[in-house]
Amino acid sequence: MEFIIHKTDMQNAPKANIFSRKFFVKSRVVLDMENEKLKYSVTDVKPYERDIPAEDVNYGFSDEGPTIFFAEADGKPAGRIKMLKWWNQFAYVDDIVVNPDYRGLGIGRALLEHGIQWARENNFPGVMLETQDDNVPACALYQKHGFVLSGFDRNVYKAVHLHKDETALYWYLIF
Repeated sequence: MEFIIHKTDMQNAPKANIFSRKFFVKSRVVLDMENEKLKYSVTDVKPYERDIPAEDVNYGFSDEGPTIFFAEADGKPAGRIKMLKWWNQFAYVDDIVVNPDYRGLGIGRALLEHGIQWARENNFPGVMLETQDDNVPACALYQKHGFVLSGFDRNVYKAVHLHKDETALYWYLIF
């Protein structure tokens, strides 16, 4: 299946809620420290379905607003990546999603590559992003593109999912 990627802005981009973020969790990231370096392994878990709600948010960190690339396959929105200038001067992947019908076709990889290229062209020192420890396929994608797991937060989701044991993982690609 062929797909195309368009650069757009918030007014013309497909809204976050038209993309399904449902996926099946089969494994989780297990963190460890070695010589002051964050390491991880992957462990299997009892499979369950996960859905991550999303909405378009204006964080106000940059007057330029976000840059969005979206993928279209068969004339339908297949995925998107939303890039921001973050408060610490890094490019930030605020949102990356591929609809379930189009996963496994290279769309996520292509969107991430567009985001990285945009960051390079705009002279950012690198790209950062956050994902969760139960999104192992995303972690593998980021690592494959040279991102390094650089931090975590075990409490950031406590107010949203009080009884969930979910860890935020922070990944960086430094140019």
